[in-house]
Amino acid sequence: MTSFLCYYTIIMQNIHIEHPEDSILNGDLSVLNWFTADSNVTVKIDGSPAIVWGRNPSTGNFFVGTKSVFNKIKIKINESHQQIDNNHQGEVAEILHHCFDYLPRTNNIYQGDFIGFGGNSTYCPNTITYKFPEKLTQNIIIAPHTYYQPTTNRLRDCIKQPLKKRLTDTSHVLFVRPNVKISDQLDDIQDVCNFAKQIATLCDFPSNKQVTRIKKQLNTCIREGIEIDDLTLDALASDNNVDINVLRLWKLVESIKMDMFCYLHPDDDIVCTINDHYVDHEGYVMWNEFGLFKIVDRRTFSYHNFH
Repeated sequence: MTSFLCYYTIIMQNIHIEHPEDSILNGDLSVLNWFTADSNVTVKIDGSPAIVWGRNPSTGNFFVGTKSVFNKIKIKINESHQQIDNNHQGEVAEILHHCFDYLPRTNNIYQGDFIGFGGNSTYCPNTITYKFPEKLTQNIIIAPHTYYQPTTNRLRDCIKQPLKKRLTDTSHVLFVRPNVKISDQLDDIQDVCNFAKQIATLCDFPSNKQVTRIKKQLNTCIREGIEIDDLTLDALASDNNVDINVLRLWKLVESIKMDMFCYLHPDDDIVCTINDHYVDHEGYVMWNEFGLFKIVDRRTFSYHNFH
């Protein structure tokens, strides 16, 4: 399997990418096939803010912006430095001014996470500190990850797809996108997925309304650093009046996700730390015919992001 040869096209609306364990709470078991299918995978870079740029389908002009370009009411699309000053302030405005000056003009629409301005070898755009092997000389550093296909003349109607190709660096812009190799030996993962399918036959899955509440409570546990052990699962099942087997299945799928880290190998020389402690990359985004999900160590990264 390779990271950039795409056998399947996953098309999404502009929505949040789900954790694999959360996706099974309503009885959708497709993720149990997703784990071991032929896949594309990219590194999830912890940058900020999100930058969207490209050709505005409404005007044909080059633009830059944040995710506010997709707003339904107060749309902030910037086709000039004056519009950046009208729509944004402070550090975000400064970043967008640089992006407008230095991002290469394109007929496409892309999104990426801003890492920083050139001139350093160490960057901390959000939670993770990234240490590059040498000082970066480009003016801006961005981690691109998404491509948008226009369907009308409105940006918010664009279809969102994972970016499968590398963008070409320029003398002004470094596009950070590490290659990722997926191990061909996924037999152990397959065995546990098969076991999870057996567990699923014992589950009485909750309603969508119950699932929404359970997800919020799970996120609260992670945010507060509460261990999601058997006692916590029992409490969540009782509080929501749902089958405990569903939450045990959630826990099992979470463990499968964590095991996947052993089978994903980024090909880069970037050192990642949080508070001077060495960590892996924030995670990965993987997609195939069964869907698109993110593989993230929520206990480490989600906890720090919440704080």
